[in-house]
Amino acid sequence: MIRIKRAYDPPDSGDGPRFLVDRLWPRGIRKEDLRLDGWLKDVAPSQELRRWFDHDPAKWEAFQQRYWAELDGSPQVWPPLLKAAGQGDITLVYGARDSQHNNAAALKAYLERKLSEQEASNGS
Repeated sequence: MIRIKRAYDPPDSGDGPRFLVDRLWPRGIRKEDLRLDGWLKDVAPSQELRRWFDHDPAKWEAFQQRYWAELDGSPQVWPPLLKAAGQGDITLVYGARDSQHNNAAALKAYLERKLSEQEASNGS
């Protein structure tokens, strides 16, 4: 299972490996307090896309499509997350205030789609 969690929420034992998926470090948090297994800056949306989106829910659908296109164009950045998710629970950590319209939520949907495609191709 892939979970998402704000960086400001405390880690718990059910999180599994935790990966920060933002390009910027969350404000006001010390690195030792976040308890991460990795900081994957390159899996985050480009600076241009992040600025364009600006956490505007009205742009959510377009943001997801553009972000997924960026991920499709960078096939070296997301497979480690897919592999980790295939082995057990993982948590994608993000800093945004909005818990529904953020890059971790979009990345989770992308990875879940990739996992489904992988399972379908392995089953055929």
